[in-house]
Amino acid sequence: MKKRALNEELLDAASRVINTKGFSNFSLANVAEEAGVSKGGLLHHFPSKRALIEGGITSVLEKYTTSLEQKSALDSNPGHTLRAYIDVSLKDPEQMEAGLLAAIATDPELLKPVQDHYLVWQKRVEEDGLDPVLATIIRLAIDGLWFCDMFGFAPLENDFREKVLEELYSLTRQDG
Repeated sequence: MKKRALNEELLDAASRVINTKGFSNFSLANVAEEAGVSKGGLLHHFPSKRALIEGGITSVLEKYTTSLEQKSALDSNPGHTLRAYIDVSLKDPEQMEAGLLAAIATDPELLKPVQDHYLVWQKRVEEDGLDPVLATIIRLAIDGLWFCDMFGFAPLENDFREKVLEELYSLTRQDG
């Protein structure tokens, strides 16, 4: 298996451990077992738990940014960045969730790359062709929906959730 593919499998295994067994069971031994490798094999790629978390956050941010840019490039109308943000943020959030939970529980300084990316995304949202205040409100609503889903804080039922998403999409189509 190529090194990059194995790294991704190890990062996926770390996410699965956190998402299925909880952070209290996030150990190098459990990640190695989940990935089907020895602990030494895991340590060859990620020499510490911190390195594994950093690798996971870096990988997720790269994938997220690539997806956001690809989706955004398909549309040049005002609000296109926000529409891409809705699609990418709410499509497969589990990877990002696991990385954020691990970072918060281990060392909040590990969130710095995510914070830096949010500053870039916020700037792009403000320059999306909509009123910057409306655009920011939409971004915060998207983040809030994601947050509620992640923590189970009154998550919206499927039909109602779809109506909320339709309204968010509709708001992204207003000229600023």
